[in-house]
This record gives sequence, structure tokens and C-alpha cells, in this order.
Amino acid sequence: MTTPPYAETVLIEGADAIAFAHAQFSSKVDTLAQGQWQFSAWLNAQGRVRALFHLCRVADDQLLLLLRGGDAASIAAALRPFVFRSRISITPRAPQQLTASSAQPLYSLHDHARGLCLGCGSHSLQITSSAVVDSGWQRQQLRLGWPWLVAGTQDTFLPTALSLPRLQAVAIDKGCYPGQEIVARLHYRGGHKQHLHGVELSQPKKSGALLRNSQGEVGRLLDTITTDKNAEALAVLNDSFAAQLTDGQQLPLEDGLMLRLTTAWAT
Repeated sequence: MTTPPYAETVLIEGADAIAFAHAQFSSKVDTLAQGQWQFSAWLNAQGRVRALFHLCRVADDQLLLLLRGGDAASIAAALRPFVFRSRISITPRAPQQLTASSAQPLYSLHDHARGLCLGCGSHSLQITSSAVVDSGWQRQQLRLGWPWLVAGTQDTFLPTALSLPRLQAVAIDKGCYPGQEIVARLHYRGGHKQHLHGVELSQPKKSGALLRNSQGEVGRLLDTITTDKNAEALAVLNDSFAAQLTDGQQLPLEDGLMLRLTTAWAT
């Protein structure tokens, strides 16, 4: 993320809003209390992540999706064919800004004069129309391992590759939802071949870029923050490649890029 992303949000409201979201999304929506948020995802039939978002319960019959990548209009349009007879409306809202704010308890939700504020522990993330924003939240969330789906990565990754079980964004012990069978199979039988990592790059690299070495593709960058000398990033890496990154060792990639592992997250 070389520039601060906009707040792309979708409002789901109506008498069946909670039931609809619980049936479509991967988290336990029916346990989400008003004034709280949780990580959640919408998966395709193959179990890959179509959308990743903060799911906010702003009222008893209202949910707000703050997307971590993608655009609200496209997600809203893709959700509508699944409404059937549910008594809900799905509305993409106009993009706003995202800015860092003061520390608030993790998963808390606060409606301030400047906009909705999501507590993230060491900081908070505010949706605002202000022209002045503080993008300091990006580095904090990158180091927490909170991924952002950059353009071109939707419908690409399984939840385990993004460490979503660790974020409680996918549930095994709830009813069916799109992709649930794949999620359960991977949970019980294994077969994970990619995982999320924090990495340091010797030179800036575009978010979403594929990572290759002499043997071929070894992973893909997600969000990237560039400094004066190098770059920090989240990356989905092949397990076989990540296993070589021990004791702070740097490994060469194509185009003279060097990569060092800083953090590895379990699923």
C-alpha cells in the first residue's frame, strides 16, 4: 500500500440481515454483538477468498462491511443474487478515507462525530470524510499480520494462506456457507502449502507482485510499505521456500531482490 486505501464499505440492513450474513460469510455472525466488529470473509465455491473485511454490527439489524481490498459496488452486486426472499437491502456506500486514531479495545466499535471508529487494540481505524488522514495504522496492521487483498488477488487464496483462522475469520463449527466444505477438509486433513509471512525486501516492490527465484514462483506480495532503504510487506509464501528462510537469512529472488523473513504466522 504505497498510498492510503479508501474505505470501501457495504451496508446490509433489514430484518434478515444477520441470518443472511451468517449463511454467506465464514465467521460466526450470529454471535456478533451490537457495537462490536469481527474479521470475516466471503468465499467462493472453491473455498478461495472473494472478499475480506471487518464485519461491524452497527445496529440490531444493520451490518457494515469495511472491505480490506476490492470495491464496494462489485461486492454488493455479487451478493445480491443470493438474497432470494431475505428481507434485506445491500447498499454500497460512497468511498471515504481511512485514518489512524487513538487506542481503543480490540473489536470495539465507536460512532464518533468524525465517523465510525474500529478499535484495534494499540490504535483504532476511523472511517472519515476528512481530507487530513494519518496512515500510521498501515504499518501497525501489517506487523500484526492483518492482510489486505490488493488488486488481482481476489478469488486467489485459501483462508489458511491468509492466516484467517488465526484471526477467527473462518469457523469450522457452524452451518454451511460458500466454500465451507473446502475449509473443513483442509482443517481436518491438512494439505496447506502456503502461509502468510511478514518479510523485508531489499528494494521496493509493487503490492500484488509475484515473487520468483531460479526455480520458479515462490509466493506473492500483499500489502507493502516502502521506506527510504527497503520495504516491509506481508507475503503468501510457498512452505518449501519459507522453510529455507531461517536465522535471519536473506535469499535472492529475480531482478536482484533479496528477501528476509521477519514473522511467520500459524493458520
